[in-house]
Amino acid sequence: MRTFGLVGFPLSHSFSKAYFTQKFKEKNIQAQYLNFEIENIRDIIPIIKNTPDLCGFNITIPHKQSIMPLLDNIDVAASDIGAVNVVKIERDNGIIELSGYNSDYIGFRKSFQSGLKSFHKAALVLGTGGASRAIVYTLKQLGIDYMYVSRKPGIRTLMYNQLDERTIREYPIIINCSPVGTYPNVNDAPDIPYEAITDEHYLYDLVYNPEETAFLARGAQMGATTRNGLEMLHLQAEAAWTIWNT
Repeated sequence: MRTFGLVGFPLSHSFSKAYFTQKFKEKNIQAQYLNFEIENIRDIIPIIKNTPDLCGFNITIPHKQSIMPLLDNIDVAASDIGAVNVVKIERDNGIIELSGYNSDYIGFRKSFQSGLKSFHKAALVLGTGGASRAIVYTLKQLGIDYMYVSRKPGIRTLMYNQLDERTIREYPIIINCSPVGTYPNVNDAPDIPYEAITDEHYLYDLVYNPEETAFLARGAQMGATTRNGLEMLHLQAEAAWTIWNT
């Protein structure tokens, strides 16, 4: 049976397995989707070798960047982004070839655009991991200015303790690319001045479990437009399915 899966650590928060399992059932596709919860990305190598029906897998936190040195080929977009969340496996007479792609930016762009208003010209991107790279890639494509927010200093980066009311008003888009607020830590939220958020703000959270994170709930209380990452998950999953089957 054709096998696909999700690689990350931890994976208790992920809906990917349920999504693909339901898809395979509804479409009568003879395939299975498994979770590969591994702390060290190099542990994926024996899994690939010992699972001959494994045709591809998704990558989630914290391996979207660390997987890249293990790949034989990397798609142009994924290379520009600097992160991979889809791997296609091709086997030929015992030779295994791994190709990396990024479907996060495809799913994010389609989901994100429908909430944009004409005055949404600048964004704060909370987090600097692999997911944030796909988001910034999309913002550049859309002509939206951006600034990273992190606990550590860096290029084009604000520290959380530098955020004030003026900064929040200068950036009407706030995108959470960190895992903060993910189940089971549902009461956690990024440390930003929520009191400065207005009804002209657009808050997008890549987290989708829970459906409304504390980050989104606090933004909604101030009148902001909010959206979670579930639609993005579905859209990037379909893009991954296309990659695996072409």
